[in-house]
Amino acid sequence: MAGNPYNRYVKTLNLDGKEYKYYDISSLGTKYDRLPYSIRILLESAVRNCDNFHIKEQDIQNIINWENNQNVDGGIEIPFKPSRVILQDLTGVPAVVDFATMRDAYTELGGDPEKINPICPVDLVIDHSIQVDFVRSMLYKKNQELEFERNKERFTFLKWGAKAFNNMLIVPPGSGIVHQVNLEYLARVVFVGKDSVLYPDTVVGTDSHTTMINGLGVLGWGVGGIEAEAVMLGQSVSMLLPQVVGYKLYGELNQYVTSTDLVLTITKHLRQLGVVGKFVEFYGPGVAALSIADRATIANMCPEYGATVGFFPVDENSLKYLRQTNRSEEQVRLIEAYLKATKQLRDYSLADNEPIFTQSVGLDLSTVVSSVSGPKRPNDRVSVSDMKQDFFNCLTNKISFKGFGIPQEKLSTRAKFMFDGTQYELTHGSVIIAAITSCTNTSNPSVMLGAGLLAKNAVEAGLSVLPYIKTSLSPGSGVVTYYLRESGVIPALEQLGFNIVGYGCMTCIGNSGGIDENIANAIEENELVCCGVLSGNRNFEGRIHPNTRANYLASPLLVIAYAIAGRVDFDFETEPLGKRADGSAVYLRDIWPTRKQIHAVEQQHVIPAMFQGVYSKIETGSPNWQSLEAPSGKLYPWSSTSTYIKKPPFFDGMTRNLPQHKPIENARVLLFLGDSVTTDHISPAGSIGRTSPAARYLAQNGLTPREFNSYGSRRGNDAVMVRGTFANIRLVNKFMSKAGPRTVYLPTNEEMDIFDCAQRYAKSQTPLIIIAGNDYGSGSSRDWAAKGPYLLGVRAVIAESFERIHRSNLVGMGIIPLQFRPNENPDSLGLTGKEVYTIQLPETVKPGQEITVNTDSGKSFQVILRFDTEVDILFFRHGGILNYMVRKMLG
Repeated sequence: MAGNPYNRYVKTLNLDGKEYKYYDISSLGTKYDRLPYSIRILLESAVRNCDNFHIKEQDIQNIINWENNQNVDGGIEIPFKPSRVILQDLTGVPAVVDFATMRDAYTELGGDPEKINPICPVDLVIDHSIQVDFVRSMLYKKNQELEFERNKERFTFLKWGAKAFNNMLIVPPGSGIVHQVNLEYLARVVFVGKDSVLYPDTVVGTDSHTTMINGLGVLGWGVGGIEAEAVMLGQSVSMLLPQVVGYKLYGELNQYVTSTDLVLTITKHLRQLGVVGKFVEFYGPGVAALSIADRATIANMCPEYGATVGFFPVDENSLKYLRQTNRSEEQVRLIEAYLKATKQLRDYSLADNEPIFTQSVGLDLSTVVSSVSGPKRPNDRVSVSDMKQDFFNCLTNKISFKGFGIPQEKLSTRAKFMFDGTQYELTHGSVIIAAITSCTNTSNPSVMLGAGLLAKNAVEAGLSVLPYIKTSLSPGSGVVTYYLRESGVIPALEQLGFNIVGYGCMTCIGNSGGIDENIANAIEENELVCCGVLSGNRNFEGRIHPNTRANYLASPLLVIAYAIAGRVDFDFETEPLGKRADGSAVYLRDIWPTRKQIHAVEQQHVIPAMFQGVYSKIETGSPNWQSLEAPSGKLYPWSSTSTYIKKPPFFDGMTRNLPQHKPIENARVLLFLGDSVTTDHISPAGSIGRTSPAARYLAQNGLTPREFNSYGSRRGNDAVMVRGTFANIRLVNKFMSKAGPRTVYLPTNEEMDIFDCAQRYAKSQTPLIIIAGNDYGSGSSRDWAAKGPYLLGVRAVIAESFERIHRSNLVGMGIIPLQFRPNENPDSLGLTGKEVYTIQLPETVKPGQEITVNTDSGKSFQVILRFDTEVDILFFRHGGILNYMVRKMLG
């Protein structure tokens, strides 16, 4: 607090015999009462951390004057210092690897390695490693045992990190999904900091669905792993003062729709509205009727509708949830008192004194109908009643987000196969994976218990699921298992094949495991469009499983319904799911529970004792975790033989002095891409193809295909990750005649794997660029989507537009993001991608300036330099954010 010019606004709060301090931001003037609640949190952070160096008084004034400043052309840069950072293991391992490597670099440059520690609290939840290898009656412990067998090196490294670094909590595997654990346990809502200063809990995380915590009134969003590491080292996030879209909810949901239906409706609406880079803040009487789990479901899908956050300010329901999840009464009273004192506690029932929003839109909850989303994007909502026709349209439409281009003569293709000694038949639309998975829904007792009640009704009606469909249930925390067991629905779920397979993201992150070889062969040989149905939040091409070309997001109830139906082109209104013993037809409407029925079960069985029982021992971990022996010491003893944990070359040759930046001369295009290239296309994820460069590397290191594991599990090894960069089988490169991870070495016109091509260019010291369309880098926030291209030799990306987080990550790795001017693109400029490019940066670089790109064909064009802030330029001059931090720590 020393030296803060706003210390005059510090007040005292006495509660339960204790004295606390806080910055009374509500005293900053009459404009405060008009600010959206999300902006009030940004304001408090700036006020509390103001030192007139990193955060200046002008920054505070810019935020106070949000109503006038939010529409300024080009935006106004503001700093934001989050209270904490949250990581999951796929993104957390490289962060800890980078910290370990920074310690080495810092030591080599004469520094004390113990100075390299997280400054703000860091929580890392291991939840992305477990795969669905064993299903149905097989015990989920087999999946856990295999998880430890595959990931022992990674887990040992993380256990070392937990001991070596201060201010870092590791939540062991088997505990649940990071966002659900965050919601139920880690979230503070209000922090008690140094000198008993109170302030809002805010968080950035290395997973884009960090936004889920906004459902509890904690402001948080996903950032790149590189940016998160800077926050861990005490840096502010540099951002543009956001516009805030007010989203009013009113009316009531009908008795047969779910929160999943609501969120898919909102996702499509907001994606069409266009909220990329904006805050969305929910208000209105309809919000008061939503549980925190419902709000969290909506906030979770924020990356799918494109906003930075989908925020629900804290209200009385939030306080009730904190009590339900076993937060102490003292903590809840403190949260309430602080938020009331600073005018941050919301009453959704009051229509007067609403904040000012950039724009306001709304949704009548009574108009929401049962929905799914797909087959390739989470924002392509389809009413269940329209699903049969929509899927047929997708089959016949030309290849696109809503099309597979199946010829007319192949629409009726059928393929017979054997499974467990019985012959079955697949067609277009057959369901082969049905998974209740992902933080989106497993945090929500209403849909989880709803699925259990539907399963119970289905079993009692004599319905079943075809045995070849890979069914699974992966709860988001142990609490889910508690209330499913106590409510008596687990036997019915298991009878339908939805046994608990583990605690983690699993199918939603692509860890769906293998399918029967006969099924895979039948699909591939007949080019069938078979389907996955999951209660997740992502269904991009190639993500769920290579053999499910169509994937639909749905509520847990509909996952079970489609599993019973066996196909997605099913009309639940007119087609029966089966017959009872007496021969009467059973329709979905006959077994579907109402919201009232679900609520009654939830009230009875979701109680604080469950949360206390699960989270009191969460840091202990399983016997496998407890038995791991991690090395000691402040510097990690890197193993030259490890194929999981490897010291990356990011600091090789680093000196205390700034590097000299050379122009990009005579560059070649490594990839010529179109629109909506996601981080799933760029960053290695899922299984490692047996003929891929990564597989060849692992084989050279003595591993068999059975030991390859997934890309996600090997994120701590740069040699694997660079070879898997752009390895997605659905990648469409305009240089190639078909999709896949291949490109052309332009000097000789040879086709080859992308990594091999980059290696050829590296031998001749040829710099590389990538040309892309709109929304380059959309999807999950993955640091390897920037690290991988950097290691391939990519110096710049020229795109029509960038996803916010990915653009920041490119800058953080020293890659230059360049954007075509409005109404210009490669086609309009007549670019083939086969030209030789030269990009000369001016000596004085300014945010957003235009620079010239020259080609050997004589064509020149202007592009926008997407360094959006002065901080971006600072990071670039240092060669990346990590290099900047090392030099900064050295003074």
